[in-house]
Amino acid sequence: MVVTIASGKVKGIEQEGTMAFLGIPYAKVERFMPPMPVDKWDTVRVCDHWGPQAMQNTGGRQLSEDEMSENSCVLNVWTTDCSAKKPVMLWLHGGGFDSGTSAWNPGWGLAKNDVVSVSINHRLNILGFLDLSACSDKYEQSGNVGMLDVVAALEWIKQNISQFGGDPNNVTVFGESGGGGKVGTLMCMPAAKGLFHKAIIMSGTILNVNTHEMSQTLGKAVLDELGISVEEIVKIKDVPYQELYDAGQRALAASVGTRRPGTPMMWGFGPTPDGETLLQQPFQPTFAEISSDIPLVMGTTFNELQRLVYNKPMTQEEAREALLPTFGDETDAYIKAFGEAYPDYTPQDLLSIDWLFRPKTLITTDAIGGKRQAPTYAYMFMWRSPVSKGSVHGNELNFCFNTLSLGERELPVVTEADQRLADVMSRSWAQFAHTGDPNVEGLPTWQPYTAENGELMFFDHDCYIRSNHDRGLQEIIDRHCFKQLDEFRKKQAMNK
Repeated sequence: MVVTIASGKVKGIEQEGTMAFLGIPYAKVERFMPPMPVDKWDTVRVCDHWGPQAMQNTGGRQLSEDEMSENSCVLNVWTTDCSAKKPVMLWLHGGGFDSGTSAWNPGWGLAKNDVVSVSINHRLNILGFLDLSACSDKYEQSGNVGMLDVVAALEWIKQNISQFGGDPNNVTVFGESGGGGKVGTLMCMPAAKGLFHKAIIMSGTILNVNTHEMSQTLGKAVLDELGISVEEIVKIKDVPYQELYDAGQRALAASVGTRRPGTPMMWGFGPTPDGETLLQQPFQPTFAEISSDIPLVMGTTFNELQRLVYNKPMTQEEAREALLPTFGDETDAYIKAFGEAYPDYTPQDLLSIDWLFRPKTLITTDAIGGKRQAPTYAYMFMWRSPVSKGSVHGNELNFCFNTLSLGERELPVVTEADQRLADVMSRSWAQFAHTGDPNVEGLPTWQPYTAENGELMFFDHDCYIRSNHDRGLQEIIDRHCFKQLDEFRKKQAMNK
């Protein structure tokens, strides 16, 4: 199949019962500058393999230019009918704003649910988010070019997706983890307004606390580490990537600080509100008013990134002792609230439940549910892996993409019940892309969320609805697990 797009002809391949076009360039880039249109080509471009991932720390592993490149603005399309007019689903991969690749989550399973599936690579870490705006007008937008790449991909979809059977006027953006954070960020970007129409945020509510002052301070620190003066700032274009990346890590430590793993907030090389490109950070607790008309699905998994203790026996008292350092004199109140939220809990659950994403997701859904023009739907993914015994960060991806065969590490044997869950979840995601309503056969009736009804869809072998089941529990978690965030906000308020 050969398709003609604005930049030339592309030839796809058959992949798992779909037509796949892999590695199509959607923008070209210059370091720290907004993306530009790609150069046109005269031949038929064969799009039969993944394009290069964005430059990132590979732990010393050497990758070729075809595998990893500064020219990483490529996208992938899966479709079953190029003459149709189907909803489009744009996937934004996880990995924070630091790492990752679209190759992790192929879209052929979703495409079989009567949508056109698209995924992208875009600039990350220091190349995507080094704010040099305080040093040069030329680099006024440098602190957000990684997100401007995503906007460029949406513009590409508007211009070209009809050639693949997609409807440019019905685009859903969705992502998990850092990808969910990217979706939330798009909801605060004026340049993205009108380019997407629905959104799904999966386990994405880690709060980005970057301010313009913080990111500009970091940008100056990077120049200092490189020994480049403001007058000679153009030299930064020629610094080898690894040298640039390492200087960025040293600059973090010397300026705004290095983020520790498990920290309940992010800062550093990530999007920064500047009042123009990005109006505000998402989830704090709402999104910019410009996205009030965007229907939204938002949720988490039961365990997320919490360290699991399901592999060892544990008594209730042992669990209580382990909880004391975190919850102190509210430990018994935590256990009581846990039992009210999850009556069939085990002692191991007390320590293994998510303490990072769900509390802030609840605060955001409370703040927006029933208060925007468009509805919000909330969920929790409860399916547990037979290997880890948990429902951890990212477990839901092979279900919503309906690619269970790719999840052998957590699901070595796919049961009929597993496949039914994948079928219903992927159909629900696709139905939401069609209509803005995720209700499908096989799910109980799923109502839009409000703080009053607290309605939550639980995705498991048997899906079910509960309302306001864990509010007291999450309030206790929020008080004890986000002290670093509270200290940051107190310091920011004092400095105003």
